[in-house]
Amino acid sequence: MRYILLIMILAAALSSCKKVLDEEPQSIAAENFYNKPAEVEAGLNAIYSPIRDVSTLGALYQVQLECYADYMYGRGSHAVLNNYQGLDNTNITRVASMWTQFYLSIRNANIMVQKIPLAKLVSDAAKTQYLAEARYMRALDYFYLVRNWSGVPLRTETNMDSINLKRSPASDVYALILSDLQFAEANLPDAGRLVGAPSKWVAKTVLAEVYLWLGQYGDADNKAKEVIASGKFSLVKVSTVSDFDKLYGPDVVSSTEEIFYLKFSRSTSGQGWQYPIYAFYPNSGYYPPGGYYTFYSDSIKNKVLLNWDKHDLRYIYNWYSQTFGLGATTVLNRKFADKQAVTAAGNDYPMYRYADLLLFYAEAECRANNGPTTDGMEKLNMVHRRAYGKDPGTPDPTVDFALADYSTPEAFLDLIQKERGYEDCSEGKRWLDLKRMGIIKQVIQDIKGIAVADKHLLWPIPTTEYNYNKAIDPAKDQNPGY
Repeated sequence: MRYILLIMILAAALSSCKKVLDEEPQSIAAENFYNKPAEVEAGLNAIYSPIRDVSTLGALYQVQLECYADYMYGRGSHAVLNNYQGLDNTNITRVASMWTQFYLSIRNANIMVQKIPLAKLVSDAAKTQYLAEARYMRALDYFYLVRNWSGVPLRTETNMDSINLKRSPASDVYALILSDLQFAEANLPDAGRLVGAPSKWVAKTVLAEVYLWLGQYGDADNKAKEVIASGKFSLVKVSTVSDFDKLYGPDVVSSTEEIFYLKFSRSTSGQGWQYPIYAFYPNSGYYPPGGYYTFYSDSIKNKVLLNWDKHDLRYIYNWYSQTFGLGATTVLNRKFADKQAVTAAGNDYPMYRYADLLLFYAEAECRANNGPTTDGMEKLNMVHRRAYGKDPGTPDPTVDFALADYSTPEAFLDLIQKERGYEDCSEGKRWLDLKRMGIIKQVIQDIKGIAVADKHLLWPIPTTEYNYNKAIDPAKDQNPGY
């Protein structure tokens, strides 16, 4: 059967020494495509496009989750999120767009999983590697979906044209995620096919986090150990505040800490990152295109910032004072500044850094062994030392945490969650960390004095799904409270 697909042909473009995915829509006859390596790689690149959209990881996904964080507050149409009572219609529409884009990425991945084995001019070894990348990306998409919506319809290469699909339980979604990631782990190369594409070490890192979500702590521990033992990654050394630009700055191509970043470029039309425009204040000097200052904090009224050691270079790097009618202690986040941006930023989104992996390992070690270990504390201290401008690999009693002071699982895990909050500030990871650890209600109550409603822990299944998918009953199958 002949049918036409609208494929986003995404070529690797070199811009400012950074490879990015350059979008160029074309109408392609599917049965005549995906035969050559270049054609297959164009199809693989199309998987990334929807999650780079402004409605997803291009901006609004991180904005939504940062407004939930204990150290942050939403403003404007995001202000309702400060109540932790669920979503209003505006934010329901926003998360519905995220759902759509994640599923578009999944569909593009499914097309590749279906078509790659049929490629006539691609070697069997290359086919396996390409399949591994497509399945890795599909797993990543479903990981975002299951954490925010729980059970969702499972669309794969075998049923992707079926409209009416029931919500599968979260356990089934996780089973697919694990299957795809394990295939990717076994078949991805040691280094990605280009900057921003996954390697087997990326798959192992995501597996470590997935196992943490599933409570399979021994497996999480083992995967994190494998990444550490590979010697492929190391923390970027920092001696001054500005050195953090080596991690987050707009001109960074890659670093020893990068495990998996979503790549952007300010120099290629339509390829810039939109997230910073939501962070900055107009004329602040950090982002010339302007800014919506959608999320903010308070250096005194917010307990996380109040208690954050001001000698920690991450505090200085993250926050700047900006008053706009909410008080003299109002601060905005400057982590992803791009002072040369014209229409959008060149910063990449750090989905997984080596610092994340080290903290996954420290947590998994503690949970798997029913208490913190010497090596787990050392890995946490490596991240902590760097925050004070110290050599990550050299013990320093002036800043190191002592294991004896955090000898119980509760004390050590509390230390982990605080360090994760400081380390990943403004990266859209905090809310999910606290939810996974089962402490989200306690933390928000302690920091903000607000009770989190149960309905706020998940997003609603969009009307755009159940209006067309008749296997989902909007009364019976919707998430609680919506």
